[in-house]
Amino acid sequence: MEGIELIKKHFPGLSEQQLKQFAMMGELYPEWNANINVISRKDIDNLYPNHILHSLVIASFLKELTPGTSFMDLGTGGGFPGIPLAVMYPQCRFHLIDRIAKKLKVAADIAEKIGLENVTFQHGDVGECHQKYDYVVSRAVMPLDKLVKLISHNIAQASPEGNTYSNGLICLKGGDLSAESTGVRLPVIEFNVEEFINEPFFDTKKLVYVPFSK
Repeated sequence: MEGIELIKKHFPGLSEQQLKQFAMMGELYPEWNANINVISRKDIDNLYPNHILHSLVIASFLKELTPGTSFMDLGTGGGFPGIPLAVMYPQCRFHLIDRIAKKLKVAADIAEKIGLENVTFQHGDVGECHQKYDYVVSRAVMPLDKLVKLISHNIAQASPEGNTYSNGLICLKGGDLSAESTGVRLPVIEFNVEEFINEPFFDTKKLVYVPFSK
């Protein structure tokens, strides 16, 4: 199963607008990637399973969210997981940060062209961001213990009423995470991605949730 059909299989309730936005990603990312390498050139043909659907694992985990719930996407690169999540949750706010300006330029252009109005962008280091968010999300940016320390000042204390999971860090990882988790003083809750989206290409992938409040 390819492309947009893969997204529809796992998220059958998407609106026409959301489906159009996901379909446009399939055109825009390869166009940009020919000039600026935001996705491995060997992997661009796997855009939907390896990048878009993988990002949406976080949506399968979080389920419904209270309007106004806020996210920081740390190390977003070309916009993952932030842009697919912003399509999935138009009622929520997303702030995408990356140190590499040319990758952020791609993410911002794609967000504009697909009509996203709930995303903002910041070029630089997370230490330069002083806002607080309900969730920080990332895809394999750095070791978990270092990541938790870096974003501790960015997690809002109070969680919005109605969300299933309290405020914290949600990241997508692979492999054995025991060494990374050792230095984390907060609870580290690890899931196999296949619990949320059951596809064979996710068999070694993990979702890690670190709650910052009860």
